Amino acid sequence: MFPAVDDSVSLDAAEDAARAFLEALGIDCDSPGTERSPRRMAEAYAEMLAPRPFEMTTFPNDEGYDELVVVRSIPVQSICEHHLLPFFGVAHVGYLPGRRILGLSKFARVVEMFARRPQVQERLTRQVADWIEMRLAPRGVGVVIEAEHLCMSLRGVRAGGTVTTTSALSGLLRDSPATRAEFLSAVRP
Repeated sequence: MFPAVDDSVSLDAAEDAARAFLEALGIDCDSPGTERSPRRMAEAYAEMLAPRPFEMTTFPNDEGYDELVVVRSIPVQSICEHHLLPFFGVAHVGYLPGRRILGLSKFARVVEMFARRPQVQERLTRQVADWIEMRLAPRGVGVVIEAEHLCMSLRGVRAGGTVTTTSALSGLLRDSPATRAEFLSAVRP
């Protein structure tokens, strides 16, 4: 079951539109195998475009931890805003704590919050970094996203397995060559 859909979403209207779309492409939506496809399509897109709400949990950095924190291989699933096809991969997020530290599960929540909308990978990467920067005021933030785009794998050039890598760095992770190298080394498998 997908998360609750907000009041602005009409699954009935989306189902009607999906039916019209599929029929315009010559797909029979009245056969036993496809009679529920328009509804399933509407529900699938509603789920892919609905982030789960969360409460940001931060904690005082009472111990004064000042080393790099990196959360690797956070699953990313989004929809390309140009073709409305999925892209998926992993995000690696790191930061140098300031006065507050972030609950570790919240890194995945932040990635999901920005991924669950029509998106481009470059913007998604920057949005995650900016959100952490604004909420935590760390000494530096780094985000690297590696993803395969189905709009590139299934259509056009059809280059399946191609991975796009984007990065967004700020503070010491951008300005200090040693800290930047440490972060980039930590996100490599």
